[in-house]
Amino acid sequence: MKLGFHTGYWSAGPPEGVRDAIAEAERLGLDSIWAAEAYGSDCLTPLAWWGASTERVRLGTNILQMSARTPTATAMAALTLDHLSGGRFVLGIGASGPQVVEGWYGQPYPRPLARTREYLDIVRKVVARERVEYQGEFFQLPYQGGAGLGKPLKSTVHPLRTDIPIFLAAEGPKNVALAAEIADGWLPMFFSPRGNDFYRTALQTGFDRPGARQNWDTFEVPAFLPVVVHDDVEQAADWVRPMLALYIGGMGAKGANFHFDVFVRLGYQAECQKIQELYLDGHKAEAVAAVPTAMVEDVALVGPLAKVRDELALWKESVVTSLLVNTDVPTLRALAEIVG
Repeated sequence: MKLGFHTGYWSAGPPEGVRDAIAEAERLGLDSIWAAEAYGSDCLTPLAWWGASTERVRLGTNILQMSARTPTATAMAALTLDHLSGGRFVLGIGASGPQVVEGWYGQPYPRPLARTREYLDIVRKVVARERVEYQGEFFQLPYQGGAGLGKPLKSTVHPLRTDIPIFLAAEGPKNVALAAEIADGWLPMFFSPRGNDFYRTALQTGFDRPGARQNWDTFEVPAFLPVVVHDDVEQAADWVRPMLALYIGGMGAKGANFHFDVFVRLGYQAECQKIQELYLDGHKAEAVAAVPTAMVEDVALVGPLAKVRDELALWKESVVTSLLVNTDVPTLRALAEIVG
């Protein structure tokens, strides 16, 4: 199992201590560092800025939101960062959810799987430096209509690599299967070893489809993993509860929240309903308090270092190939020694 560092989301500004953590990740020989975006900071700019001080770690987006950029703009960014990093870039992308796609980017959300297929098709054409002609349901190149003067183009930049790895973020079974079929890796956000059989089945569905790009031997599954080392488990869990309350309660509407569904599949339906009701009613502190410690422990490593070490064994036995830890520098050092 590999170890990577996830810089996490920004709040009002850049994450505190991120430069030191990235420097330590490079020094420790970690596999990768990753930057996120939602509806504040973007993921490409910090990755380029912070990644410029590294030489070995892979640089990944987790995740670049497809609705924020056209497929060709995303491919241009991938070509650029791959050149600047010497072939270390990994393009992690995802469809996000209707709340962000339609509310923030002003783009339609329906049929995200079909849209994702077309998006990746076009990105790969650009990266391979093909002349891009595409007449899909969602994307048409050249554009049909307008001035009528568009023509098929290919990148002026010659790619450093003509097949930059693309990892797909997904949570539901159909999306996870799609990742196994058309991508080079899957980026789970809230992975739990208890759900391993569910995800293994979904991935196998994708691998079994005609034309699947990868297989179990070559496919990557880098999983986001908050790690909080503290002698008191409850206090450690308190650092993670607000994030879970936000995603379960506030990132979507009732009946249309994929994060909510992840935890329902783990057996927390009643707890999720309570968290969501409190959050949507404006009682955010109560929603945070309603997140049980067991739920936190399913998707994060919290508590004394010995407990963290013991629970890591479950992750090593799962489909996960890399742990993308979001933690402080001392814990990063300890994890690097444990994971080996």
